[in-house]
Amino acid sequence: MSPTAPQFLFDFGSPNAFLSHEAIPAIEKRTGVKFEYVPILLGGIFKATNNRSPAETLAGVKNKPEFNALETERFLKRFQVRPYVWNPFFPVNTLNLMRAAVAAQLEGVFEKYVEAAFHHMWVEPRKMDDPEVAIEALTASGLDAAKMFAHAQEPDVKAKLIENTQRAVERGAFGSPTFFVGKEMFFGKEQLREVEELIAGE
Repeated sequence: MSPTAPQFLFDFGSPNAFLSHEAIPAIEKRTGVKFEYVPILLGGIFKATNNRSPAETLAGVKNKPEFNALETERFLKRFQVRPYVWNPFFPVNTLNLMRAAVAAQLEGVFEKYVEAAFHHMWVEPRKMDDPEVAIEALTASGLDAAKMFAHAQEPDVKAKLIENTQRAVERGAFGSPTFFVGKEMFFGKEQLREVEELIAGE
């Protein structure tokens, strides 16, 4: 088994990152390998790589959105995960949410925060770029959200998210979800099958 944990580079604004998050626990159970979650800012990656969201790139393209939907259905069946509920406030600016994810790491409540933030983005969708709405939702999930969001404005937290994002681009990332197993990069939720095969074989 590899001593290097597979990394999951994520942003709460990506519904495919949510689906990956839903699929990862069963992969961890099957392989005995724990994923390392790395918060990044998808907007920052898009800016650095001149990329755009699938909602933009699929718009107006004949047959491609339909195939994308089919691929998602296959993913749901393969990994036996629930579909996301489309967030009516999409696109959601996730800057504060992602900074708060770094703060949650420092405060030792990262896993609980990640679960709650994904829940309020893609299970019971809220307008999570409204600080009052986000704090209310995350507090209802049992987190000290006001404290976390205050911590998220600290220079060291902001710098860490920038560092994670820049490092991701330097390693080849151009979107989310992105996975790394050692130096091997995989992009998109569909690549989780290859990620599992690789870590299971090590």
